[in-house]
Amino acid sequence: MVDAAIRPTPAADAPTAAPAPHTIDVDRVNELLLGTWAETRREAREMIKDPAFWRDDSLAKDAHRERVLSQLHLLVENRAVHRAFPKRFGGEENNGANIAGFEELVAADPSLQIKSGVQWGLFGSAILQLGTEQHHEKWLPGVMDLSIPGAFAMTEIGHGSDVAAVGTTATYDPETEEFVINTPFRAATKEYLGNAALHGIAATVFAQLITNGVNHGVHCFYVPLRGDDGNDLPGIGREDDGLKGGLNGIDNGRLSFDHVRIPRTNLLNRYGDVAADGTYSSEISSPGRRFFTMLGTLVQGRVSLDGAASWASALGLHIAITYATQRRQFDGANGEETVLLDYGKHQRRLLPRLATTYAQIFAHDEFLQKFDGVFSGRTDTPEDREDLETLAAALKPLSTWHALDTLQEAREACGGAGFMFENRLVGLRADLDIYVTFEGDNNILLQLVGKRLLTDFAKQFKGADARKLARYAVGQTAGKVFHGAGLRALGQAVADFGQVARSVELGLREEQQHELLTERVQQMVADIAGRLRAAGKDKVLGEKLFNENQAELIEAARAHGELLQWEAFTDAIRRIDDAGTRQVLTWLRDLFGLSLIEKHLAWHMINGRLSTQRAAAVSSYIDRLCARLRPHALELVQAFGYEPEHVRAQIASGVEQQRQDEARAYYAALEASGEAPVSEKALKQRTR
Repeated sequence: MVDAAIRPTPAADAPTAAPAPHTIDVDRVNELLLGTWAETRREAREMIKDPAFWRDDSLAKDAHRERVLSQLHLLVENRAVHRAFPKRFGGEENNGANIAGFEELVAADPSLQIKSGVQWGLFGSAILQLGTEQHHEKWLPGVMDLSIPGAFAMTEIGHGSDVAAVGTTATYDPETEEFVINTPFRAATKEYLGNAALHGIAATVFAQLITNGVNHGVHCFYVPLRGDDGNDLPGIGREDDGLKGGLNGIDNGRLSFDHVRIPRTNLLNRYGDVAADGTYSSEISSPGRRFFTMLGTLVQGRVSLDGAASWASALGLHIAITYATQRRQFDGANGEETVLLDYGKHQRRLLPRLATTYAQIFAHDEFLQKFDGVFSGRTDTPEDREDLETLAAALKPLSTWHALDTLQEAREACGGAGFMFENRLVGLRADLDIYVTFEGDNNILLQLVGKRLLTDFAKQFKGADARKLARYAVGQTAGKVFHGAGLRALGQAVADFGQVARSVELGLREEQQHELLTERVQQMVADIAGRLRAAGKDKVLGEKLFNENQAELIEAARAHGELLQWEAFTDAIRRIDDAGTRQVLTWLRDLFGLSLIEKHLAWHMINGRLSTQRAAAVSSYIDRLCARLRPHALELVQAFGYEPEHVRAQIASGVEQQRQDEARAYYAALEASGEAPVSEKALKQRTR
């Protein structure tokens, strides 16, 4: 059971904000947020109420690592790792539930979440997805019960996101029917690998497959690291990465290979095989498509990071907003100190981030449904897999960046108390830092999304003649100036309603927000495509133009991801029957949408989407939305469903409310006693 000191106590007085005109069905909102696999999330949250799963901030690196390893064994005992594995091994073949349960571990300790992800989501998944039945029978039972702890050896010192260019080689020797795994230079050393420094006894190693003098590109190999005696095998080089900026419960390290020999059958050969005589074969003839197909089977890492980062943001906001509804600072109009969240700036700091977190959680559930459909085989087509890859590359960057921003703002919003480790925010911020660069650097991922957007755009005009392209170009130019949701329509709205702020409220509702967000993506992609078209077949010029437009392409991809999140939020609202709840969540969705528009006001004005007058009013309307949402802030974070055992932050436990009540009671009693000292200021006013 959780310590009584961190149990919440009822507030003695209601918040000082005006009473709410609507009520929220917190349970219904919680159902929406927990999503398709709500029951699995509840099971995971119930499991991690056990203090044995909690991060212990008093532990140094080495002790923290051993604690996290022991927690992995607890996950096995609780059957929390079997969901994605085949039923014949005791699994459930439930991919969506597996990711949902795994994401919830972030509330216990992000090191636990990531180390378990290394073991079962990367190492185990590589064997499952890239291997065949013989590999499954041989190794999956040990992966599942943790008798084979393993590392996922993809990233190298010299190549991170560019996996196709890794330097590690796997050269086939037909005389012994073995692959020779080798690290030919220092930059080809496998780096940042969880389980590599201490606990791993095997690794799935990505290397260039070379046979009969031909390099067939990157493939995955099962490579034992330790013998039965517990010592590293000959040729295995292992180094400890040591102390990191966060996630110090994981034994990250480096692996190198000095002509390590493994059997030919240790090639995970689902997509490419080598016969005894060295002949290579694959059902996928294109090396490029084969490579991306193999990597696509491992997309679940990005899926889980998107969800875990979103829920880490939710946890940070739960702490900061709870504290802000109890902590008082500076005298207010009623003679008492003002609750922090009643200040407009404090609302501006936290509530738009709350709106974004809701949008991301709703988008993640739709993303997870897509993932489950593909990996279950129900919707497993090349097109679906490509869409899944694009979704992963679009959403993971946004949620991980948002988590860092939100946890930092939440920390600052809690003042010095937020800087104390016991209140979780600094620890979460440090642990989540690496999320933005592992499983793919965020900017590189968004570049992939941008390229997909350009490809889809080009398909619209395949085979088009010059006249059609010219007409399109003219239409785009006209659209910048006379766009339907731009100067004409919105300018007229200002005249109709007479008051700019009021016209923003009535003129930037759901349909107009969607139009502005959608056409920003379309316009940006069209502009970039137009500039790149000048290169024609000139590869040198094409590379130059692409580089010149890279930053804008990444921004277009980011806008695309934000649009997906806005649409997911809107889809969720449409599933709400209760009018009050629907109204409050509509305000929250509007806050998210208008915050996006505010962030890019310059673009909307330059491209004729918003008049100067209308643009100036967007910020003031956001302030009004924050004020409307203020009375509901506590309910909106309570809807995340976190209990005291998950939060474990003193400032969100009710302790602050007790302190404030004690202080107010003290001053009230002192005033009533007639013994209260007179302030110098009051005394001077009396003597004038």
